Amino acid sequence: MTVVWVFPGQGAQRAGMGAEVLDRYPELVRQADAILGYGIREVCLTGAAPGLTDTRSVQPALFVVNALSWLAHSEEHPAPDVLAGHSLGEYDALFAAGCFDFATGVRMVQRRGELMSRAGGGGMLAVLGLPPDRLTDVLAQAGIDDVDLANRNSAEQVVLAGPQESLRRAADAVRRAADAMRGAADAVRGAGRVRCVPLRVGAPFHSRHMAPAAADFGEFLTGISFAGPRIPVLSNVTARPYPPGGVRELLVRQIAGPVRWWESMSRLLDEGVTDLVEIGPGRVLTDLWTAIRKNPAPLDKTDP
Repeated sequence: MTVVWVFPGQGAQRAGMGAEVLDRYPELVRQADAILGYGIREVCLTGAAPGLTDTRSVQPALFVVNALSWLAHSEEHPAPDVLAGHSLGEYDALFAAGCFDFATGVRMVQRRGELMSRAGGGGMLAVLGLPPDRLTDVLAQAGIDDVDLANRNSAEQVVLAGPQESLRRAADAVRRAADAMRGAADAVRGAGRVRCVPLRVGAPFHSRHMAPAAADFGEFLTGISFAGPRIPVLSNVTARPYPPGGVRELLVRQIAGPVRWWESMSRLLDEGVTDLVEIGPGRVLTDLWTAIRKNPAPLDKTDP
């Protein structure tokens, strides 16, 4: 049996998360409180101010809950063969791999959330039931050139990011394409179930529109030292393990680059990983794993 432990990102948060671990590690909770300037326990358990809808507080809250959940899980189970995290969750994977300590992780995600929240004027749209390559064609045919595929989550779940008006146009184009595919000889499987779901976020994460935030984050990271991962960690950016000395560069690129989750999990399947354990709130990544096992991404074996 070969095992991957994975950590969820923004969107997995909910009031009450971490109830089983926040009181188990009081010293780490105090460290987080001192860095953030507010009580992280109350935010996680009750949604108290600054709350669980603001990116600036959601990212630290999730990092803390994921990290403490990992500590608890690792006390009772042998280490996994590989680690991965979805977007913000990648910081927990790197923490679990020993690349930085808990306090450094809190500082990084605090700054990351602050910078990413500044890129207002845009949003994100989940497209369900349409493969990524077909979605790319639909956008091109509609002349929509300022929207990016931000999350490639599975064969039938892609998240777009860009200006709000362009996302509305994209949703209209997807619906027209789905209507045209129904009953056609070249219809794709599941075309009749295509849906567009706006996400409750205030910025176009993981897109070109985050480039200023990525640049500022890169400057922030120059003052931080990273150790190499003790356990392989898959990068969202490359869908491959972090190379030696690559933590700083890939964390910067991740902010404005796509989350290649479909390819990442497909590569693990190709390399013989059999079991996935989700560490943190919810089971979004567990459900994606089930879907990806049924329909893995085609892999470029030469892709660096």
